[in-house]
Amino acid sequence: MADTGDFMGQEPHADDNDLFKEPMRKRRRSDREQQFRAFPSVEQSALKEYEKLESRTRRVLSNTYQKLIQSVFLDDSIPNGVKYLINRLLILIEKPPLDPIYIGLLGSAGAGKSSLINAITQQAMFLPVSGESVCTSCIVQVSSGCREQYEAKVHLLSDQEWKEELKNLTQLLHRTEELGGAEAGTWDRDDAVQEATWKLQTVYGNGAERKNYEELLRARPKGKIPTSRVVTLKAEEAGELSAKLDPYIRTQRRDWDGESAETHIWPLIKHVEVTLPKSELIPEGVVLVDIPGTGDFNSKRDEMWKKTIDKCSVIWVISDVERVSGGRAHEDLLNESIRACQRGSCRDVALVVTKTDKLHLPEYLRERKAGNQAIQSQREAVLERNEMIRLQRNRFLKEKLKRKLPADSKVLEASDLVYTVSAQEYWRQVLLTEEETEIPKLREYIRKRLLDKKRRLVTKFVTEAFGLLLLTDSFNSVGNLPNEHLHMSGLRRLVEEKIELLETAIEQCFAHIQQPLQQGVSNARTSYRHILRACLVRSKGNQGFHQTLKAVCLKNGVYASRTLPRIDLNEAITQPIYDQIDPVFGGIFRAGNPTGLALMPHIEAFKHSLQEKMMEIGMRNGWKYDSCKKSFLIQEISAILGGLEGQVLRRKRRIYSSITASVQNDLKPCYEEAAQITGKKACERMKDVLRRGVDRQVAEGMFERAQERMQHQFQQLKSAITEKVKGSVATMLTLASSQGDGLYKELADVKNEYKEMEKLHRSLREVAENALLRRGMQDFLLRMSPSKAGPPRTQL
Repeated sequence: MADTGDFMGQEPHADDNDLFKEPMRKRRRSDREQQFRAFPSVEQSALKEYEKLESRTRRVLSNTYQKLIQSVFLDDSIPNGVKYLINRLLILIEKPPLDPIYIGLLGSAGAGKSSLINAITQQAMFLPVSGESVCTSCIVQVSSGCREQYEAKVHLLSDQEWKEELKNLTQLLHRTEELGGAEAGTWDRDDAVQEATWKLQTVYGNGAERKNYEELLRARPKGKIPTSRVVTLKAEEAGELSAKLDPYIRTQRRDWDGESAETHIWPLIKHVEVTLPKSELIPEGVVLVDIPGTGDFNSKRDEMWKKTIDKCSVIWVISDVERVSGGRAHEDLLNESIRACQRGSCRDVALVVTKTDKLHLPEYLRERKAGNQAIQSQREAVLERNEMIRLQRNRFLKEKLKRKLPADSKVLEASDLVYTVSAQEYWRQVLLTEEETEIPKLREYIRKRLLDKKRRLVTKFVTEAFGLLLLTDSFNSVGNLPNEHLHMSGLRRLVEEKIELLETAIEQCFAHIQQPLQQGVSNARTSYRHILRACLVRSKGNQGFHQTLKAVCLKNGVYASRTLPRIDLNEAITQPIYDQIDPVFGGIFRAGNPTGLALMPHIEAFKHSLQEKMMEIGMRNGWKYDSCKKSFLIQEISAILGGLEGQVLRRKRRIYSSITASVQNDLKPCYEEAAQITGKKACERMKDVLRRGVDRQVAEGMFERAQERMQHQFQQLKSAITEKVKGSVATMLTLASSQGDGLYKELADVKNEYKEMEKLHRSLREVAENALLRRGMQDFLLRMSPSKAGPPRTQL
């Protein structure tokens, strides 16, 4: 049976215990309007109109809900249709006004992520920035809210999660008397060992690295660990919270001699959530996420690292201006962001080049190759180099994206793929103006994303609410026509036929992946030895690599460090497969032409064809006295199928990752065997075990099994979609055909609410038209006005 759990759990339940639930309280008007402070006046007007529309719709839904509850409160036998309706109303009333927009700042240590967040939020030195110590040690989420105080919640690993990491750390540090030769001499220089030693010493004190797992389980940590595994910090001022937060999110130097208990638990921290009060620059509903490094040795933190990237709808790859043109870590992060477009929620990728004020003028002039115009100042040199970086890196990034994504991907249409920013100059404005630092440009991008999302969500919310009010009002409408049963029977046959066509279309859509998948498997079989050799061989021999390789094996082929490039053997040897399937996979899960290979347009086409046929049947069979029913059926189809997109996007992550997950599972015994090897020449012996193990699994069909598992995942998705559509549409038709059967004669009169909802539904178009008109006028005025960017106050 197909796994349809992601889909079947979304329908409203007719649970009697939920029928009389109190809807959540509405936010105060002043609280709702706080989110507008971050927007210019033109955008504020549009947001206020959408907010007003949404607020009035919630009020209509709440009034309808209360009337229905009162009318059925004393009724022992509530019809299923009414239960369905009441639960649908409650779910819609409690639906969040706006799902957060996560913007991920992905970059190596010291790239300037925290400094950039500080500048965007206008909170100087709020998050710790690079100094003598390596900075942000965990994922930090920053958002604004309607509260008066600054607040941070520090989430720690659970007791079980820390025990798992402790076991891995002690295994990694285990050494025997047999270890000798070159490997023994490099023990202290191995990066994996240094990090493991550092963590244990931080939590348990000096000498902890020499204790075994059982001894450390009995040891008392140096810091105080709350039983709730959450530390909540509050402050009236930004500086006060920053001082409290600093020890938790900053990785302290190893020779730091502070005695604060908080500094001793940073290795146990999973992630941190920071909430700023009522920001005039960052609107409520936007979450900036500082994502450090390329993962973490701890399995749970590493899983969170990937999931956090995948839930970001926007990813900014942050790179220091001195490292933007090369470096493996930078390339790895760019590749990770592109993979997030394939498997996650990401729809927009950009490169943000930081610290652009760093420029040595004599050296720049000596190496300068651009143009003949003379450079008179450092300011001119910085601006010229910024423009050159934008042009070069924009071309490079676009070409890279084109190789991996479909040609009509929206990210390729973006006018800005590269930003050149300077957080330091934003505060100083000695070399550059505020506009030239491009911090305001990033804020404008954030606002536009939020405004667009608000527009789409309110449109969907009001439309769905209108459908529910149509249904509610139609329960009290004129009785059914004599041949109503024939109409509904015809509709059911029509739906069955359309679902069969949808199933065929989905199958044809997914069939496009088979050929590139087959080719990718063939390529992987011929290239895996070369790829594995590149992963296992170091130019300096095994010096400093023995324990790192052991860490790779302990974590089933993956070694993630906060400061070093990520090693993932499973991902590396399956890369030839992804190279072949990426453009097609991206094409399947994009919005595009219904005749192409995209999935969602096929579902949209199914929706529209079904709605058109219902209109035809209604016109042909004289539903003129029952227009409510016709409108309800059309609106309900939109609501049912509109909810599919989010569920499909969540499922695609599992599909995309199925190849590496399959290979990792097949190689697990091989990794476990290699991880147990100790003694002389342990590193070479581990490599031999890995090579032989991979050879054996490939000979036994490892890549072919991965191919089959991905195809199986696609089949499960097809089954889940069709089962969801069948079940939901069947419920809808049963509900519609049950009108006039005498069960609803005592139902409350909601004609006033229906009329008000009808007006609100008509207002949607007016609000959208007004917003477009105001936006066009604003753009015209901006084009006619002189540039805001004037000369800086001082030039060097």
